[in-house]
Amino acid sequence: MSTGDLLNVHPSELRFPLELKKQSSCSMQLINKTDKHVAFKVKTTNPKKYCVRPNAGIVLPGDSCNVTVTMQAQKEAPLDMQCKDKFLLQSVYAPEAATAKDITSELFNKENGKVVEEFKLRVVYIPANPPSPVPEESDEESPPSALATQNGRQRSSSFDAVSKSLELPKQKSSEAWLMISRLTEEKASALQENQRLHQELELARKGLNKGVVGGFSLLFAGLVGLLGVLIGYLIKRS
Repeated sequence: MSTGDLLNVHPSELRFPLELKKQSSCSMQLINKTDKHVAFKVKTTNPKKYCVRPNAGIVLPGDSCNVTVTMQAQKEAPLDMQCKDKFLLQSVYAPEAATAKDITSELFNKENGKVVEEFKLRVVYIPANPPSPVPEESDEESPPSALATQNGRQRSSSFDAVSKSLELPKQKSSEAWLMISRLTEEKASALQENQRLHQELELARKGLNKGVVGGFSLLFAGLVGLLGVLIGYLIKRS
């Protein structure tokens, strides 16, 4: 924080998270320490790069004002992550009836002993995604609450491990029952198929036997008839 006779400015430098091709913003707070109206104005060495809202205004006695500074998207980052841009905040007493429209450059002229307070703020780039700090191990004894929490976590982990070990046999048993049921169904299906094939084989055998018997009877009748014809022929010749 920068402290003056008219305003307190926080923070004392503008820190912008630097991420290429994206805008970045930061803010500063102006606190009026006096019992009078204070006018302020913000200037920068690189006005095309930054947008300040509001860049001028009046802070009422004992009141505060927030100023937002937006940096335009950058195409590349400096190798050393250093920025030479600077901001200048000017403040001066203002008439009680003054408004933001009454703030002009002449109001901040250092003439006739007028007190113009100035704050210079530098720009600092910070990584957009800084690495998370690694907690350091401490040799001091842990408080009872921490030990209780740690013991509770260990017990919870042990309970989860036991639960998983009990669930594993159940899972294997279920898989075994499913396998047995599947094999039983396949066995029943195989028996039915075997029985059907056996019935078809019996029917085929019966049909074959009938064909053989019928063929033998016809052959025997034919031979008897032929023999009768021969005997009749021989009798006629004699």
